Amino acid sequence: MKPNTLTALLCATLSLSPFASTLAAEDPKPLEIFATLPLWPAEKMPGHGPNGKERTLPDKGDNVTRITDVHEPSLAVYKTSAANKPTPAIIVCPGGGYGALAYNKEGTEIAAWLNSIGITAIVLKYRVPGNRDGAFQDIQRAIRIVRKNAADWGVSPTNVGVMGFSAGGHLCARLSTHTAPVTYEKLDNIDDENIRPDFAILIYPAYLAQGADKISEQLTISDKTPPTFIVHTEDDKGFVVGTKLYHAALDSAKVPNEFFLCAEGGHGYGMRSKKEVNVWPQKCQAWLTKSGILKP
Repeated sequence: MKPNTLTALLCATLSLSPFASTLAAEDPKPLEIFATLPLWPAEKMPGHGPNGKERTLPDKGDNVTRITDVHEPSLAVYKTSAANKPTPAIIVCPGGGYGALAYNKEGTEIAAWLNSIGITAIVLKYRVPGNRDGAFQDIQRAIRIVRKNAADWGVSPTNVGVMGFSAGGHLCARLSTHTAPVTYEKLDNIDDENIRPDFAILIYPAYLAQGADKISEQLTISDKTPPTFIVHTEDDKGFVVGTKLYHAALDSAKVPNEFFLCAEGGHGYGMRSKKEVNVWPQKCQAWLTKSGILKP
């Protein structure tokens, strides 16, 4: 569908939810950490990782935990306390330009919000820096692990989505549009699971364009691409063009999608923006409900 022509007015007048305001002020932790687990069996990770140990970059004074040198990618599972039946699950992919991961702002804070609306969140720590192919292998393995463990985690295996911010949004778009076989050899029965997400949420995704008027050749959008919710702002001039191209391609392929486009907000705000785009979580929740992913 086309971006709502009233969006620019509506998003400027709607107020930030109390939960999102709390996130920005207090940086709470998700409701419950259920499990952490590595993506790959010992000594069997395909591709390569960085040399040295994982580390946290020096604080920039913005309350963002930036992790880099990830050589042992992993999942952190946060179950919702509202679960009395199988819930949707969302793999959350923080951004950071494929150089680092904004692990709290675009990871655990997002998991807290997803838990609050009845969704199990799985934060993906994928390989960085400078390892897009490794990161892509990581997200393929991650969605298979979630489906394999769905019964134990109280998750619906047919309601597993991906959600990414900036570079993480690119990673989710890449998985959503991947039509070739997986990019690593089968290791175990986990790799029998399907890698296609059931839905995707892209928040200020990066790297979707190839030049000024062409979508990246990595992204093959078709009627097999899952339903998608997208957020971007006009003043994120480096990346909004690619998002518009991606949205137009979804429309052309008749893929159900919603594009929440605002005038201001910039890039990299997570749930902390004080601009008009700050209502994206409410918009996203409404889309999840309307799409039948989240039950009211």
